[in-house]
Amino acid sequence: MLMREIPISELKLSPDAFGKDWMALAAGNEESYNAMTIAWGNIGSLWDKYGTDRHEIFPTATVYVRPQRYTREFMDSEQMFSLSWFGENDGRRALGYLGSHSGRDEDKIKNAGLTPVFDNGTVYFKEARLVIICRKLYQSRLQENGFIDKRIVEKNYPEKDFHEMYVGEIVRVLKDD
Repeated sequence: MLMREIPISELKLSPDAFGKDWMALAAGNEESYNAMTIAWGNIGSLWDKYGTDRHEIFPTATVYVRPQRYTREFMDSEQMFSLSWFGENDGRRALGYLGSHSGRDEDKIKNAGLTPVFDNGTVYFKEARLVIICRKLYQSRLQENGFIDKRIVEKNYPEKDFHEMYVGEIVRVLKDD
């Protein structure tokens, strides 16, 4: 598919785009990279950009990665990451594969049938219908004492393997034609 850059203001995603359709989170460079399927994340805005008085805010994507995931190593070492959205039901097989195999053990990108594209200091996938490229702004581990509703911890974190949260400035949005 041919991708074209669109203004960030034209980014239109349903609030359930992560949970319903899933996305591929990818980080790395041409020498080494990995990706995983994510169903939890947020798109929004956060913080005054560079302390200006013009009330510019960072357009942001927030993603969450469990500590044991191989992709976390790439998220920690790289400044950029990408989100590849394949659309409703598009890419479901590939995303299912990414979510159930480890890049430590195989070339799961190839085995998922995805084609890596390297751009702006990160990797995304040619088969995507929408790509969001982000620059990391913030990283922190979710803390058990921060959960008001303790049922979330009981259901989602029985092993206490709390997600690492990454907030990235959306620097580029690509859409298929």
